[in-house]
Amino acid sequence: MADPWQSVMDHAVAVARKAGEMIREALQSEVSIMHKSSSVDLVTKTDQQVEQFIFTSIREKFPSHSLIGEESVAAGQPCVLTDNPTWIIDPVDGTTNFVHGFPFVAVSIGFVVKKQPEFGVVYSCVEDKMYSGRKGKGAYCNGLPLQVSDQTDISQSIITCEMGSNRDPEVVDKIFSSMRKILCIPVHGLRSAGTAATNMSLVASGVVEAYFEIGVHCWDIAAGAVIVTEAGGVMMDVDGGPFDLMSRRVLAANNKTIAARLVKEIDVFPAKRDDAPEEESQ
Repeated sequence: MADPWQSVMDHAVAVARKAGEMIREALQSEVSIMHKSSSVDLVTKTDQQVEQFIFTSIREKFPSHSLIGEESVAAGQPCVLTDNPTWIIDPVDGTTNFVHGFPFVAVSIGFVVKKQPEFGVVYSCVEDKMYSGRKGKGAYCNGLPLQVSDQTDISQSIITCEMGSNRDPEVVDKIFSSMRKILCIPVHGLRSAGTAATNMSLVASGVVEAYFEIGVHCWDIAAGAVIVTEAGGVMMDVDGGPFDLMSRRVLAANNKTIAARLVKEIDVFPAKRDDAPEEESQ
């Protein structure tokens, strides 16, 4: 039987590469900044232009597919996952990095069928690293196979996390409480690339053992989730339960031993689901 999704994935890789070129070109010019939910939740014309380019390309080639994108949702489009083949896209993962010229910016393209991840593409465009993962077929970076770290001792591990854009003091206290408790296990270190897709790609590459975050969105993690699992890692909720793409909670780790140890230290706080009805998401 012919593979129904390989041509779709090939298109995703080509589109991600072109989008990355657009971002690199934009980095050479003055960045025009706008704001979404707050003064630290940034969006640029590049975010919007890159998403429009990706959406147009997909609609021309795969008109029956559904699309969820960070900027279209910000503009009022619903964020609802159905059984239809669905592209979940963050055109510029790491917008704050992009604005400041901090060199970790990624194009993240996840593809989900019947609500199950089929493949993921993450293009770290400043580094020119193309990460990809396909269900049952492994994960790769620039054509070379990826494998998570085999470390099972948390005290020998590096963990990545993000502070997010919520500046509510109670939320910030929870985030730093988790970081403090994890640092004091102790671990070798905590790191933050400023992009969920890059953090997850680092887990898949075996250079860090885990990444966790609360308040992340489906477009940040849809692609990375496939890449991590296909590199031999595990995906779960920060409370140790099953991974839920729309929950805005993620723990990606090299193995269950490391993940279970981190779960004990993470202070969980509420985050409205990406698919919450409009009246709940205000």
